[in-house]
Amino acid sequence: MSKMPMMFIGHGSPMNAIEDNRYTRSWKEMAKKIPKPESIVSISAHWYTNGTKIMNEENPKTIYDMYGFPKELYEISYNVPGNPKLAENVKSLISKQSVFDNSWGIDHGTWSGLVHMYPERDIPVIQISIDASAPPEVHYQIGKELNSLRHQGVLLFGTGNIVHNLRMIDWGIEDKGFDWAYKFDDYIKENIENRNHENVINYLSLGETAKLAVPTPDHFNPILYILGAFDNEDKISTYNNSCMMGSLSMTSYLFT
Repeated sequence: MSKMPMMFIGHGSPMNAIEDNRYTRSWKEMAKKIPKPESIVSISAHWYTNGTKIMNEENPKTIYDMYGFPKELYEISYNVPGNPKLAENVKSLISKQSVFDNSWGIDHGTWSGLVHMYPERDIPVIQISIDASAPPEVHYQIGKELNSLRHQGVLLFGTGNIVHNLRMIDWGIEDKGFDWAYKFDDYIKENIENRNHENVINYLSLGETAKLAVPTPDHFNPILYILGAFDNEDKISTYNNSCMMGSLSMTSYLFT
């Protein structure tokens, strides 16, 4: 079987799930460029836990882990099948301790993108949580261990935001970023494109810029899993290379 591509999307606001905008159109384009996956393994910023957890139920529930949004957002049901057999496989590939856990579900980090890419809801999806206590190297290592899934028709899907500082959001600037947001986003992009993963793993070496861009690592870590599963012959395409509301980066990557 030929090797599946991988994706990281900057998912931004949950409102993207119900909007037709340049971000969502790019996500659709990304999905059109690749073969249809047999299953999807999603690493979402929104399942941020103590330890590594893997969902393994037959029919995962759609969850609404956001507050104060319009009613229609809570009416989206991304009722895809799960894949317990794939979950077993994932657990056996990850060398660090992990547990099955179905207390969560398909969260908006996952469904706000997939609802545009795969609206038919016929591709099984499982999520792997992000261990809040693990350093960047560990997330990258898990990605390495998941690489073989790419030869089994599985799409590795990371969903977060390279720059994500909700405290500093400026609602008045819809489609611009602060200087430090561009600086960090560009630095990561340059190092992804130059295949210099060490610099991405050691992003904290950027000091104050990194602290502003990544005040907590939940939205940044998903890219590390995807880079871990990277192969040298992968081509890298960048989408939505932009920041919004000052302190959010929407930059997304397709690895084919």
